This record gives sequence, structure tokens and C-alpha cells, in this order.
Amino acid sequence: MTHLLETAAHPSALRRVAIEPLTRVEGHGKVTILLDEQNRVHQARLHIVEFRGFEKFIQGRPYWEVPVLVQRLCGICPVSHHLAAGKAVDMLVGALTLTPTAEKLRRLMHLGQILQSHALHFFHLASPDLLFGFDSDPDRRNIFGVIGEHPDLAVRGVKLRKFGQEVIRHIAGKRIHGTACVPGGMNKALTAGERDELRRETAQVVRWSQDAVRTCRDLLEASAHAPTFGVFPSNFLSLIRKDGALDFYDGGLRARDARGGLIFDHVDYTHYNRYLREEVKSWSYMKFPFIISLGDEDGWYRVGPLARLNNCDLLDTVFAEHERQLFRQAANGGMQHATLTYHWARLIEMLHAAEGIERLLDDPDITGTDLVVKGERALEGVGVIEAPRGTLIHHYEVDENDVVVRAHLMVSTTHNNQAMNEAVRNVAARYLDGNRLTEGLLNHIEVALRAFDPCLSCATHALGRMPLRVELVDAEGRVIDRIVKGADGTFWPE
Repeated sequence: MTHLLETAAHPSALRRVAIEPLTRVEGHGKVTILLDEQNRVHQARLHIVEFRGFEKFIQGRPYWEVPVLVQRLCGICPVSHHLAAGKAVDMLVGALTLTPTAEKLRRLMHLGQILQSHALHFFHLASPDLLFGFDSDPDRRNIFGVIGEHPDLAVRGVKLRKFGQEVIRHIAGKRIHGTACVPGGMNKALTAGERDELRRETAQVVRWSQDAVRTCRDLLEASAHAPTFGVFPSNFLSLIRKDGALDFYDGGLRARDARGGLIFDHVDYTHYNRYLREEVKSWSYMKFPFIISLGDEDGWYRVGPLARLNNCDLLDTVFAEHERQLFRQAANGGMQHATLTYHWARLIEMLHAAEGIERLLDDPDITGTDLVVKGERALEGVGVIEAPRGTLIHHYEVDENDVVVRAHLMVSTTHNNQAMNEAVRNVAARYLDGNRLTEGLLNHIEVALRAFDPCLSCATHALGRMPLRVELVDAEGRVIDRIVKGADGTFWPE
């Protein structure tokens, strides 16, 4: 496995296609594609045109502010950053083992985050492509088209997301940017009334999640694209429980190669930097992580739902485990590499989260009031969880005055950076002929990126422009085709 992105030897003799901005993703990014004189894809790159400054913003702040501050990285997955930072500051105060109630409340809130984020992505951002076709009319291929033609599906998506947000609200006080984690535990108990209010809906949420998995599976089975669209081998990384089960909140790091062989297993995540390193490239604000033992050429990997289902040995909820087995059977027991199977894996995880919420709400510890512990202070803390989009690492160092002196974040979308570039090149090489541009053709490339559910603002910090102008230029520099996208989403030739 090697890099498929090459530096142009003679860029002046190549034609350039630019897609800016990417649509139906969180944050700002663009894609550039260089074609040679035979219209072959010479280079394809995903550019992140935002800049993230949070690692610097955090420096100089007292450590106990960090779990609240880092939530502002994103409005879609603030809970993920809140929890990862919370685990890191636990280490700073020596709280290596939380009370059962505190840990279960964190897990419950995390499952609410997984459920609401996965529902948002599939029903609102991804389903239009699968329901209507990649090159269908863009006026129809959006959430309003889903509402108009598949109202039951759209409504269920809204209600599933709402339930996940209600789980978060009951624990953190707000659906977005609430507060719950404090060093060593949690700041609020869940009352019996709040538990019962959520418990009344769980059976229905589980059934809707089962239906969503079946819907996604049926759409992929009916799609002519699914078996071959964006298929490429890669390594995979995720957290894993001691017994090999998927664990969103805790565990050791496991990495597999493209054939399923173990690269490392049950690694203490506080030592992540012994196994993972980041490379910097001049054309993106986002770094390129890789597995040190394999090197930067062969060591890149994928994270997120596809990686987690490829990596784990089981899911510990009944319905989701049944679906996981079907998922693996579809690959003859091997590793799934098709980009579009990210959607299938994502909804299996959504079902797993729904079942997990139901189970935790029946746990007597969930309404306990013993919420905080402390121990021996430390000057360094690492927190790792599985966010909806993949493995999320927060690493902080503090001084004797409790002030943060160094912060390092490796977010899910950053881990997927090279894989997203591979997907862009793979799809561009297959579908782009270099002669004529259409919105539907360019949407194929965006479909590949959307499957990763990238959160570009998590990986960076917002700077960027929203207009879109795509030009196809020949080897002599003449523009031979041009498309413009307006602020209202409409396309027209220029």
C-alpha cells in the first residue's frame, strides 16, 4: 500500500479541476484534481482551508476550564471533545478510576452523542445521494427532497436525533455545549424522573434504529455503485475493549492491516505517541497521521464506524451484533474496504448506541449520587474516546500552577486525512473524463468524502469562503468548461 497522491512533475502541462466548497459536510474544504493530456488523473488532493488554533487558545488557561473550552471546536460533536478532555483532566487530578455512577453517566451521554450525530449524518446529509442517485437533480437531491418524497424517513431521522440530544440535555444541562464533566467525575446526578422520561422512548428508538439499518442495507444492495465505489485497501485504528468488543468510551488501541492482521493490540492509549506520528504537508492545514512502525508511506489508516466494525470482535448488544455479523458476512468474513459501507457501519453503531442507552437507563447506578473522586496530582493527562467520526485524542501538560502549557489534539477527521485523499483520487480516476464537467459528476467526489462524515472545523479552525467556481483548463491554459454555484445552491454555466 503506497501513497496514490503524486506531486506534479510538470504542473504547467496539466489541467486543474477545483471543487470549492465541499457541500453537506461540517466545515470548509476544497478538492483539486490535475489531469494530464490523456485526461488521466495525475493528482487529487483534499485541501482543508481552515486553520485551527485551539491548541494555542488553551495554553495559559487553568486545566479545569479545558473540558468546557474545547467544546467550542464544534457544534456537532461538542460532547466528544468534552469527554476526551474530561478523561485527560481526570489523569491530572489522579482520578484513574471513576465512581460507577460517574462513568456510566459519561457513557450514557456519549451514546446520546453517537446516536444524534449518526442520525444527523445519514438522514440529513447522506441519504439524498443514496435515495435519488449521485447525479440526480440537485434541487431534489437534498433534505427537502427527502422530506417531500420520503416523509416517514425524514421524520424518523429528526426524532432519532432529538432523542439523542435529549439524553445529552438531561445529563449536561443543554443539548449543545452543556457542562457535565468535572475533574474526577460529573457535576450533576440524573434524577429518577429524568431517567423515566428517557426510558419511555427507548423501545421505539431501538425499533427505528433497526429499521434505519435495514433501509441503508437495502439502498446499498440496490446501488450499482456500492461494490466498487471508492474501494481501496487501508489499515484501520480504533479503541477496543479487553474482550475484543467495540467500546466507544474506553479501552486499548488496536490497529489492523488491510487483510485483518494485527499491527498492534490493546495498547495503552496514554502511550499513543509511541505508535502514531503526524506528518505536515504544505497544501493543507490538516496533518497526516501514520503508524510509526509502517512509516508515512504505508502507515496511514482509517478510523470511524468502518474501522471500528472491521476491528472489533463483537458488539455487546443483541440486535447490533446480529447486524455486525451480516456486515462481516458481506465481506466473506474479511475486511470491508468499500467507502460507502461507512454508512452501513454507522447505522449499526447507531442501533448499538440505542440499545446501550436502553441498558444504561435500567442500571440502578445511573441515578446514584456519588459522582467525584480524586487522587495524586499529575502534570500530564491523555484522554481518548471513540467519537462518532473516529478515534479522538486529547493530550495536555500543565505546570505547578495548574496552567496548561501544552495541548495536542488528534481528531477523528485528521486520522482519516490520507484516506479521504485516497478516496478522492480513486473516484476521480474512475468517473472524471476531463472533457466536460457536470454537477452530478463532481458530486461523485463529494459523495466519497461525505461517507467519512468529516468534521473539518474539528480538524482546523474556521477561515474560508463559501462561493464555488469550478474550471476545467487545458494544457495551454485555456478554460474549456466552467460551472458556478450560487449562494442558494443553484448551478449555472459561466
